[in-house]
Order: sequence, then structure tokens, then C-alpha cells
Amino acid sequence: MEITQFKDLEIKEELQRAIEDLGYEQASPIQAKAIPAVLSGIDVIGQAQTGTGKTAAFGIPLLQRIDPNNKNLQAIVLCPTRELAIQVSEELRKLAKYLQGVKTLPVYGGQPIDRQIKALKSGVQVVIGTPGRVIDHINRRTLKTGMVNMVVLDEADEMLDMGFREDIETILSSVPEDRQTSLFSATMPKAILELTRKYQNNPEHIKVVRKELTVSNIKQFYIETRYSNKLEVLTRLIDVYNPKLSVVFTNTKKGADELVSSLQARGYGADSLHGDLKQAQRDIVMDKFRSGTIDILVATDVAARGIDVDDVECVFNYELPQDEEYYVHRIGRTGRAGRDGLAFSFAFGREMRKLKDIERYTKSKVMKHAIPTVNDVEQKRANQYFEEIKKILDEGNFAKHLQLVEDFLNEEDYSLIDVCAAIVKNSLGDEEKQEIKEESSDNRRNKNRSRNDADMTRLFLNVGRKQKVQAKDILGAIAGETGISSNKIGSIDIYDKYSFVDVSNSAAKTIIEKMKSRKIKGNKLNIERAGKRDNTSRKRNSNFSKKRDRM
Repeated sequence: MEITQFKDLEIKEELQRAIEDLGYEQASPIQAKAIPAVLSGIDVIGQAQTGTGKTAAFGIPLLQRIDPNNKNLQAIVLCPTRELAIQVSEELRKLAKYLQGVKTLPVYGGQPIDRQIKALKSGVQVVIGTPGRVIDHINRRTLKTGMVNMVVLDEADEMLDMGFREDIETILSSVPEDRQTSLFSATMPKAILELTRKYQNNPEHIKVVRKELTVSNIKQFYIETRYSNKLEVLTRLIDVYNPKLSVVFTNTKKGADELVSSLQARGYGADSLHGDLKQAQRDIVMDKFRSGTIDILVATDVAARGIDVDDVECVFNYELPQDEEYYVHRIGRTGRAGRDGLAFSFAFGREMRKLKDIERYTKSKVMKHAIPTVNDVEQKRANQYFEEIKKILDEGNFAKHLQLVEDFLNEEDYSLIDVCAAIVKNSLGDEEKQEIKEESSDNRRNKNRSRNDADMTRLFLNVGRKQKVQAKDILGAIAGETGISSNKIGSIDIYDKYSFVDVSNSAAKTIIEKMKSRKIKGNKLNIERAGKRDNTSRKRNSNFSKKRDRM
């Protein structure tokens, strides 16, 4: 059986009302096939990519089958990450809002266990949790599985990749054998098949074919640019397209943090999401992103699994993923809920082969996109500025300001058009930027440099990570103390006890003189020209840091 619309489902009226409130009408391919199957009570294997509506595919039938008069635990949903557990819990809560007496509870590490124990004792029918915390509650006997008649494994392949197989088997062994087991996964590796044979009873395999998995409303582009120009290209794209929310992907935790520092130094609202963050920190970052307090999220692949924010308009592959499948997961963060999305990938040299592999894997064409010019960015900013001016003009109510302008024109010998031009310049700024010129890969092999040796001077600073100094602190201190434009400041490399910064030759002397004996984050600054020995040491440390970061 298969459905096309949610109203065709024979489910409780309360569930139908909640579905209507959420605006669901047309069922996605996985929902159309999986919901009737799960409702029938059989075991199900649902194979579909992230972002295709799997939560509703198992959530609607799960809630339909919950007995509100029975206060015992009846269903367990296992998720690989805290973020996904919270996301699934929130969606189930929305679906269950009219179901009187049905309680759901997310349980995961990083949250005080006492609070979870108290909630479990009050009576919960559905638990959504990470394997480790669920087992913790089972061992404490605060989570009793004797009445569980439904288990769902969400993102099963990811749970196995993260080493949760033993935990999953322990949980499945603790619940009654006559339960219904539903498993949802983007891929179907051997380990998944072994689980299904052992813990499922003649499951129905529902697979959404790749043609349905690819999101047609995402425009995919690549930009051929060297590492040293990536940051400038990224900010230009953000300025030109002005996405409401965007996700930028890096391959390492260190790379994510460094990119965030660089973006913040340029005035962008950005924060990182990766495995080194504590759970409470992840929650704070995601809350800021969902609320729009920050509009750029820089993430690694593992941390980004489970991010489901409808307003993400752009995804940037700052670094191409190591695995083609991750590319599909990444770009699936945009184009949600029927919206259009944009995906940009940065590539250069040998990386172009990797891009071809991605095209073959996804069976889609990634189009080349030109690097936005300085004029493109300026024109976009001007257009946005004048759109705001037009709104003010249409609204009227600026008589007081009109009088101020008239008084000024009567007192000064300027034309009205010159005054308007000066106001626009004052609002938009007049920063001079050079066009990006890509060099041959044979000319420069070190992709981590963002400077031309002939034009830049490298300075040594005696502060680093141990003094809690970030790139934005150095950039802000130099620009604030010297008045030198930020376009004269290039690459900033921060190490444990010291840092290096590339500055324009013409500005080096002024920066050294004005910054000596100044303080950064309470630390007295020593700044001088970096010698050859310093640069050699920097290269060695940089290479070591790269190796350590990938371990």
C-alpha cells in the first residue's frame, strides 16, 4: 500500500489536526511507502537520505499505536547524536500536541541525569535517546523495557559508524521479542544487514531510488580557487547572495575553528559546530543559528548530521568531503521543505578530479561559477541599500529629517546630489579591494599562505592560544591602534605561545612602532619582524598541526 496525501491515512483525528498545523499535505516518497507499512505492524527497513522526511515516516505510525491510558514505556527511538535526538523529539512533540496523555522524552548525555530520572518516573510512553544514555537508564532500572512494543533505529548507519553496535544489540536484547522493529538508514552496509537478520522478523525493505534522493531544487556550483583565496571568495559569495542562513563545511575541527575566527574578524556572525564542543555548547550554537543570532554555521560532517533547519539557503563546501556520500548529506542541508537551495564547492588542481567523482556518484552536473568581482559585491550592497531607502521613502514620516537636510543645504555650498553621494559613501564605506587573480599551481605549492612574499612582511607576536588570543583579537587590535585598513592585513597564524601575521610592506613599520608594549587580552605585546628561523619553525609546526588535526 502507498499513500499520496496525509489525509488519506486512517489515523486518529488528533494526529490529523497536528499534521495539518505543520502544513504537511503531500507525502514524500519514503513517507508514502513507510507509513502504511509501519502502521500495519510489520518490521520495516527504510532506506532514504537525510532530509527526506524519515521522522514523520516512523513518527506518525508510532504515535498512532501508543496507548495513552498505559503510562508504561511503549516505544524507544535510538539516534546517533544528541542533536538528532532533540530534533526527533521536537518533531514528535509537535505531532503529539493534541494527543492527551501521550508523553515523549529525549534522553542523552550532557544533560543532568537526575532531571531525566524524575521525568521517567512521572510516566513516559516514548523515549528518544542516544544508545549510551538509554543503556545507562536501563542499568539504573529507571527505564523499564518490559512493555516496549516498538523500537526505531534512526540513522542506523551513522550509529554503527560511531561504534554503537554493541549498545544497540544490548538494547534490542532487553526489549520483548514480539516488538515491532523499524530501521531507517541512508545506506545499507553489511553491518546493517547483519542487524536486520538478527533482530527483525521478515522486514519489508522500502528503498527510495537515487533519482528520488537527489534534490532537484538545489542548484549546484563549483568555484575553482586556491586555498589562499577561499576566505575572500566565500565572503564575496555571502555578500552577493545574502542568504538568510548558510552552512559552511570543513573537513577538520581545527579548520572549522580557524574559519570562524577569520569570518568573525571580518564582521560576520559565525560559529562552529564540531565534535570537540561539549553538548551544552552545541545546544547554544544551534539555538543561536535557529534564531538567526548567527547566520553562518561552520561545521564538520559528523557534527552536522541531524541538522534540520528549514531556512538554510546556502551550503558551502569550503573543503571537498573525503567521501562522495558526504557531499549528498551536506547539500541536503539546504532546499528543505520545498524551498530552493544553493550549494557551492571550492576546488583547485587535483581536487577537480574529486569533483568529477562526485558528479558521477550523484548523477548530477555541478556547474562552474565565476568568482564574484569587487564590482559585483559593491553593486549588490548598493542595491540592498537603495531598497531600504525606497522603503523609507514609501513609508514617508521623515519630515524632521527633511528639515535637517534643508537647513544644511541653506548653510553650506553643496549640491543636493553631492550630499546624497556623500551619505551613500558614509553608509557603504569606500574600502579598496583588489580583484582575485588565480596563480598557476606550479608557482605556489603552499596552499596555506594568503600572501605574496614580495608585497608582504611577516610579523612575530608573543601571544597565542594559551593566552586565549584569536585572529579577530589580533586584527582588531592592529586596526584599532594603528588605523590601518584591514585590507593591508593578510594571513594570521596562531600557535600555542606565539602568532604570525602578514601585513603590507608599507604598513609594517607603523604597526611595529604603534603596537609595541600594547596589550592583547591583558598580555603585554612584543611584536617584531619574523626571521627565517621563525618561518621555518612555523612551517614545521603547521605541518605537525595538520597531521594531528586529522588523527
